[in-house]
Amino acid sequence: MPVQGHMSDVHFGMHTVFTAWQWGPFPLLAVACLLGLAYWYLGAVWKLAARGRRWPGLRTVAFLGGLVAIDLALQSPVATFTASYFEAHVLQHLLLMVVAPPLLALSGPSTLLLQSSNRRTKTRWLAVLRSRPFAVLTHPLTAWTLYFGAMTVFFLSSLINVAMDHMALMDAINLVFLLGGCLYWWPLIGIDPIVHWKMGYGARMASILLGGPIEVWLGIAIMSSRRPIASMYTLAGTHTGGAILWTATEFATFAGFVPIFVLWSRSEQRKGTRADARGARGARGAVRDVPESAGTDRGNDGRGSPTEGGTPVSAWEAAWLARTGGMPLESPASRVPADGSAPQPTP
Repeated sequence: MPVQGHMSDVHFGMHTVFTAWQWGPFPLLAVACLLGLAYWYLGAVWKLAARGRRWPGLRTVAFLGGLVAIDLALQSPVATFTASYFEAHVLQHLLLMVVAPPLLALSGPSTLLLQSSNRRTKTRWLAVLRSRPFAVLTHPLTAWTLYFGAMTVFFLSSLINVAMDHMALMDAINLVFLLGGCLYWWPLIGIDPIVHWKMGYGARMASILLGGPIEVWLGIAIMSSRRPIASMYTLAGTHTGGAILWTATEFATFAGFVPIFVLWSRSEQRKGTRADARGARGARGAVRDVPESAGTDRGNDGRGSPTEGGTPVSAWEAAWLARTGGMPLESPASRVPADGSAPQPTP
């Protein structure tokens, strides 16, 4: 059955794999927007370089990779084959929701905008980030609804059949998929800060792990269907597409979980290192700040080192002495004579 709109029924083949690109109004508009975004990003990186500030090259590669993924989904033969093959439709879905959004989030476009733009642009963008509508849009519940809710309703209802017969509607739904993917992956990557809803590493991993079963259930539901998911697709293609969706989303869950876990571990190590450094600085400061006489027989050894009863004390003992004014009590068994002989029993 031919599809109405800017696509027609095209059969898979080596020729069409390389030639069946889309040149309708919507694909061309998408390409123009993607080229404009690439021009802005590269120009912003150049501005920072002119100021002597280096922008990570991997972020630039990630941004361009995300734009390429969007173009493949909306203009390439992948979009063309969605007219006949559900497997291509699933691939388009994955490019828009699982591939492009995390790449764009890894590129840190909001941070780049704030670092490279003039004061007026910064003020306007910060106003957007802090606005109430943006807070509602980036709320975790909104992101989950657009990401998991939209794909579930689309694939398990008649909406997919209606949309594939009215390509203007399908184009709009694809934009919703892309928006939902960006809102879902943006806080999980965490490079660009979200003013209203900051997610810790634990919340990020929980979000990925909780979303995994939903995607597995959706893939299995499609695989278990007894009829084609839409009139232009076959039952075998429906089952294969469900398997692709299940496998790919599980891989995406794992690929997203591991880096976040590694970053969390490194963050905890850095916190521990900083805490140790602060403790060491505090102990050194306590040694310097111990008064020469904080009580009976307390003073220094003539070289500035604190003493207790004429005996030099260690750094932690000095800190304790400065904080409490006295040394911790020793048990009789722990008393060791100054000559190093065995401790004498207490009578």
